[in-house]
Amino acid sequence: MLKDFEGKVCLITGAARGIGEAIARLFHQRGAKLALIDLDQEGLKKLGAELSGSQIYCGDITSQEFVDHTITQITQAEGPVSVLVNNAGITKDNLIGKITNQDWDRVMEVNLKAPFMLSRAVFPQMKERKYGKIVNMISASWLGNIGQGNYSASKAGLVGLTRTMAQEFARYNINVNGVSPGLVDTPMIKTIPNDVKEKLINARPLRRIGQPLEIAEAVAFLASDRAAYITGQILHVDGGKSVGA
Repeated sequence: MLKDFEGKVCLITGAARGIGEAIARLFHQRGAKLALIDLDQEGLKKLGAELSGSQIYCGDITSQEFVDHTITQITQAEGPVSVLVNNAGITKDNLIGKITNQDWDRVMEVNLKAPFMLSRAVFPQMKERKYGKIVNMISASWLGNIGQGNYSASKAGLVGLTRTMAQEFARYNINVNGVSPGLVDTPMIKTIPNDVKEKLINARPLRRIGQPLEIAEAVAFLASDRAAYITGQILHVDGGKSVGA
């Protein structure tokens, strides 16, 4: 069993379910000292109880006060953050002409502003120790997707932020990368009609839905020292959809 994160404090947002939960479980297996954030208090408590030694923090990552307070708590309880996985994200889908300002702003706050604030918050710790890994959860939708103008724009913005942070942070031995999942077997896709789901599956060369663990494995690799010479990259884990069927 790999122990990539033995003794390292790893902060994961959106950890209570889906891909975030898979990342948390894999990191725990590999020795991480977990700090888990989510708005889902019940789900977070359940996961924290299963993953011994984990610290859980329930709150809104778009709040600067919550971010600052939580980073201070984590540092005091576990030590400085070595790995940050900005996984939390939301959708409020609609056609461009029907997206409200409120839905636009909320998606941008959670998907783009929060990763910026969290990365900025842990940066001084990483800079001081000349070590850090930041992995941002992108989405295949960053390439554009009908009905997801706000979501696509937020994820495209996160690509730009990832590449810029990689350039600015490299001198401090901080790697910043992104993982871009395609269609993944999470609760979110259960709302998709079967005929639509079949079309989505057939649109990717591997002709299947991805599993949360497959995304988690990609995140774990980029967050490990095995990827020490990789920064500023977006790894598409999408069954080949990004290269066409």
